[in-house]
Amino acid sequence: MKKILFLLTASVAIISCSKVKDGEYLITGTATGIENGKTIILQGQDPTTKMAVALDTVKVENGKFEIKGKVTEPAFHTLILQGANGPIPFILETGEIAITIDKDSIHKSKISGTYNNEEYVKFNEDLNKTQKSLIDFQKKNTQKMQQAQQAQDTATINGLMKQYMTLQTEVQANTKKKYIAYAETHPKALISALIIQSMIADPSADIKKTESLYNSLDESLKNSTTGKEIKTKLGQAQLPAVGASAAPVGSPN
Repeated sequence: MKKILFLLTASVAIISCSKVKDGEYLITGTATGIENGKTIILQGQDPTTKMAVALDTVKVENGKFEIKGKVTEPAFHTLILQGANGPIPFILETGEIAITIDKDSIHKSKISGTYNNEEYVKFNEDLNKTQKSLIDFQKKNTQKMQQAQQAQDTATINGLMKQYMTLQTEVQANTKKKYIAYAETHPKALISALIIQSMIADPSADIKKTESLYNSLDESLKNSTTGKEIKTKLGQAQLPAVGASAAPVGSPN
């Protein structure tokens, strides 16, 4: 009995420690080395125009900042630090999101704290490994290419270009495989829905496979803005082409 009471008490303590309720978010930011007063803008997207819009603005104080509000569904947003050389992309969703800004290399800023953001970080790390061979080739051969161009050495230029194109084709094929494998194994992740959305726009993608991946998504994603857009586009993709002859009545599908 004491053990049960202890577990119940512990559960209540964990729940009460949460600073947000369902449908709310709290971004706790660390901005070490960034001077007081620097502006940070939370930027989203207008649902109608798809244009970027500022949702909130805060200032850095003693290397910290905090943004809180309400959110209806997970969606990509960005933080814009005044004077930084780029935005910080992350997924705004219910929960406590921790963002540590790297002022020297903004793209190395760290995001954690919620399911979709943790998945976003892991997905990017895995994708970077897949594309590493392409980056390594570029680093290794940039100087060689420049020298060949200066010397008008077409044989070397064409050889390097051929190697690069072969490697690029291989990396693209492996990347597509990883996209599909991820969507198959992560039905609750926003990234899966975005992968499926991109597949619809790809003429080379298998529409049956795309539909199968959509059907396996969690209901919360199917009911999201992205999920509804996917359903609409899937329906459009299955309509007969304009000018196509209709099958005779009674003919097999």
